[in-house]
Amino acid sequence: MSRFVYADHAATTRLSDAALQAMLPYWKERYGNPSSLYAFAQQSKSDLEAARAQVAACLHAAPEEIFFTSGGTEADNWALKGAAELRRAKGRHIITTAIEHHAILHTAQYLEKRGYEVTYLPVDGDGLVTPEQVRAALRPDTILVSVMAANNEIGTVEPIAAIGAVCRAAGVLFHTDAVQAVGHIPVDVEQWQVDLLSLSGHKFYGPRGTGALYIRKGLRLPPLIHGGGQERGRRSGTENVAGAVGLAAALKEAVEELPAESARLAALRDRLLEGLSALPYAKVTGSRTHRLPGTASLVFEGVEGEALLLHLDARGICVSSGSACSSASLDPSHVLLAIGLPHAVAHGSIRISLGRENTGEDVEYLLKEIPQVVAQLREMSPVWDRETQKPTWVLD
Repeated sequence: MSRFVYADHAATTRLSDAALQAMLPYWKERYGNPSSLYAFAQQSKSDLEAARAQVAACLHAAPEEIFFTSGGTEADNWALKGAAELRRAKGRHIITTAIEHHAILHTAQYLEKRGYEVTYLPVDGDGLVTPEQVRAALRPDTILVSVMAANNEIGTVEPIAAIGAVCRAAGVLFHTDAVQAVGHIPVDVEQWQVDLLSLSGHKFYGPRGTGALYIRKGLRLPPLIHGGGQERGRRSGTENVAGAVGLAAALKEAVEELPAESARLAALRDRLLEGLSALPYAKVTGSRTHRLPGTASLVFEGVEGEALLLHLDARGICVSSGSACSSASLDPSHVLLAIGLPHAVAHGSIRISLGRENTGEDVEYLLKEIPQVVAQLREMSPVWDRETQKPTWVLD
């Protein structure tokens, strides 16, 4: 293996030095339980609240609006199930999109089995949903709209502020899964007019198993987890002080570096998209203009995503595929199908998500190795015509 390139930062990120250093004292020295009354424990309580205030500042929220969770999945579950319970007297209708993360889609399906009706809005070929679509789908019994801020597979950034304005005007709760957005694009809960927002620490160089849910002040969302009444009675369980402190440190650093780092990553991303999309029968997926700065996503016709990942792994390259290659299902990604790709094309997907450690040399290595692997796999593919160098279905 001549080189190692980690380009799967949308999956997870390496813990930052700032987060690690912030967390270290809480493993052995400051181990007091924040719920205890003596001074040693109250130091942990004070540090927990300082972390909460730091996270709030990064989101333009108030500290009392931040509730720490075990990650984005828990936050998404709490937002949907809590809002459904809170507003069930008003109605049973929920609106979301066809490209949400499974933490949202599976929770929506859970609610459907319990008498709620869910509208799954379609998206266009770039993966975008419009405020007009949301407005048209609203009904008198609509209680919640949930639209992700940025898609985890294709990197498309949704018009959250405009959708938030529609929901606020209609008096409907608005949640956004901002797991891929926080730490990567500017996030302002007031400007976005969201009532609920989910985030996850390990997506911006914080510790795994940490996250938060923003709950707008005055919104009495019922708890998802019951017990000792921690997090002001809203999320029980002994607080993960080390995790909260690490999350806050990582987020502060990410927000401070955001302008410069976003510009750097966007330039590397565009170099990748330009080079890889020039390959025959290669297509960029997601919006070219409304896209996360570090995410490049494409499909290569005549290639299986799983084979592509394995061959790249052998060359020291870590990327992801949108196809369900890690499960027993042979179906491609629901996101790729939702943006209109045929099954045969969607199977050849790749997501390259760049981060702090990636350099221009990494990008050049990817531009050298990926075309070679694609060409090799096409030579082996039963759906690739070696004489015409086209997918066989193009000849029909």
